[in-house]
Amino acid sequence: MPNNEKNMIRKQTLRTWLIALSFMMMPSLIMAQSYTKKTLITLGDKEVTVKEFMDTYEKNNVNTDVIDKKNVDEYLKLYVDFKLKVAEAEDLKMDTAASFIKELNNYRQQLAKPYFSNDDITDELVKEAYDRMQYDINAAHILIKCDVNAVPADTMAAYKKAMSIRERAMKGEDFGDLAAEFSDDPSARDLEEIPGVRKAYKGNRGELGYFTVFDMVYPFETGVYNTEVGGISMPVRSSFGYHIIKVNSKTPASGYIRAAHIFLAVDPKDPTKSDSLVKIKAQNIYNEVVNDDKNWTDYVRRYSDDKGTLANNGVLSPFRVNQIVPEFITMVKSLEPNQISEPVKTSFGYHIIKLVGSTAPGTFEHEKEKIKEKVERDMRGQLSEEIAMRRIMKDNNIKENTKVKDAFIATIDSTIIEGQYVASEKVNGKQVLFSTKDKSWTVQDFIDHIYAKQKRQGFLTPAAYAYQLYDNYLQQEVFAYEDSKLEDKYPEFKALVQEYHDGILLFSLMENQVWNKAAEDTLGLQDYYERNKDSYMWKDRVRAVVVTCQRKDNVEEIKNLVVEGIEVDSLRTYLRENKSQASVRYTFYQRGENMNVDATEWKEGVVELYPSKVDNSTQIIKIMEVRQPEPKTFKEARGVVTSGYQAELETQWLEQLREKYSVTVDEKLLNKVKENYKN
Repeated sequence: MPNNEKNMIRKQTLRTWLIALSFMMMPSLIMAQSYTKKTLITLGDKEVTVKEFMDTYEKNNVNTDVIDKKNVDEYLKLYVDFKLKVAEAEDLKMDTAASFIKELNNYRQQLAKPYFSNDDITDELVKEAYDRMQYDINAAHILIKCDVNAVPADTMAAYKKAMSIRERAMKGEDFGDLAAEFSDDPSARDLEEIPGVRKAYKGNRGELGYFTVFDMVYPFETGVYNTEVGGISMPVRSSFGYHIIKVNSKTPASGYIRAAHIFLAVDPKDPTKSDSLVKIKAQNIYNEVVNDDKNWTDYVRRYSDDKGTLANNGVLSPFRVNQIVPEFITMVKSLEPNQISEPVKTSFGYHIIKLVGSTAPGTFEHEKEKIKEKVERDMRGQLSEEIAMRRIMKDNNIKENTKVKDAFIATIDSTIIEGQYVASEKVNGKQVLFSTKDKSWTVQDFIDHIYAKQKRQGFLTPAAYAYQLYDNYLQQEVFAYEDSKLEDKYPEFKALVQEYHDGILLFSLMENQVWNKAAEDTLGLQDYYERNKDSYMWKDRVRAVVVTCQRKDNVEEIKNLVVEGIEVDSLRTYLRENKSQASVRYTFYQRGENMNVDATEWKEGVVELYPSKVDNSTQIIKIMEVRQPEPKTFKEARGVVTSGYQAELETQWLEQLREKYSVTVDEKLLNKVKENYKN
């Protein structure tokens, strides 16, 4: 199996299981019943309680909006299959592999993040983000760089420069001109071509196009949303420096947009694709398609230079406002669904755009959890770290010894700002800096942290830098302590980590036992194909010669050649040598692949002409062969054959696992479980 197929299967399978098994456990009144502690399923020496099974069943079939819900018996089979695979993986010691441990730890880190945020602050940030999500902003900016750790004098100089530029903009000077002259954002200015190094680049004059919440760093985003349309902000500080922001427009959010286009590329090196000629062609096509929009697909296939969208009627993958060039977005936002735009010029060429639709943000309840995940990953999540740390310290009764801290820092000399600090032998490393009932952190622990983290400093005093390192160390260790206690404090977290543990094992085992085996077993694939050949059928189809002529004056001549039965290779040679401006395609067509082939009588030898409605081209179509439904060859069907063979191997393997682990189910307990889910 090709690597891309394996990766796709890996992602899909792992995602399926992890999603299916990763919902938070929900308590049930049933769980209070004593029988839920009893063993429902036995797999060799491994046992599954009623409660464990019911928790998983409820997460995936009761307390969820899953469409394909299973009854208890159906789900039991799937669940047992899953547990058999996990049991086999554990017996094979796959959970001790370094790669597995690393992957699980990465997932665990992600799962642990919500436990370290301050809920109140997070909730406020989530609501703020949702309110901002309702709008798309079009803005421009001027950046004055200033390092986040700049000395006060440099910081003040950058701020004053930003203010002076803002004052000029407020007095009426063109914002774009100011951006091109002063902005430290290199995209604002035109760049000349340097042969062999770079092409000429036209600057954006500070224009950022459309964006929405989470598209920019949080301080910049806040500055944008707090500035009125047409207004110019006060300098806004971010990690990049100071921004002067001009808000051009504020429109209702488009969310994810679906649009189709007919794209005509401009190529200065090709005289037939010069800007002026392509512009005229685009306008002519638009004049035709706007009055014949029912045949949009035909126009796309005939004229669009975007080969990647031809098979999908010119429809682009869903995109957000910041994911495509501003000119395109500006036009899209002016369209109604199914409306077709006049040609739009971008840096790539000309686009005739058809708006398919858009998916605006949902209700707050619908979006809340997704926004929360982004907030926690975003820099705004740092706002709650200090509060979260203090909460953890309080909950775990972690107490600081500030006297010991201050006394030790007083001993630190200027070598620390050179990144060369070495503690004096007189320092008592055993003194406790902070502690809880089962753990202490000493001065020596902090010294080791200094050795690992100290760097040359150009603006902090030795004491200020030492306190900064201490604050970082305290936060690091407090969070690490809380992290080590998560499984003990939160049963749902422990269960969730276990489910990721099982999901990762499942993938590794399936790859070894099924996917790779199927991909490498050529004889097995061939045998599976022969046994199931009737499942892989072509529909009725024709083999046809399709000649597309760009000139009218030679259509009859070429048609006569086709009627006379000229060989395809000879025809191509003739057209090339005579510069006929015609192309030949000779292949099989099924219904729906070519509208002109569909319109031709499917009878061997039939020749038809189909003049284009939008240009001078004409298609000459000759039906060479009519095929009735027939099996696909092994090569043609290999993808679906591989998938089917994998399923067969998996079934056989599961039967072996059932024998190996002697699966038993307590039917009496199972009947009790069923009773709980009857309507």
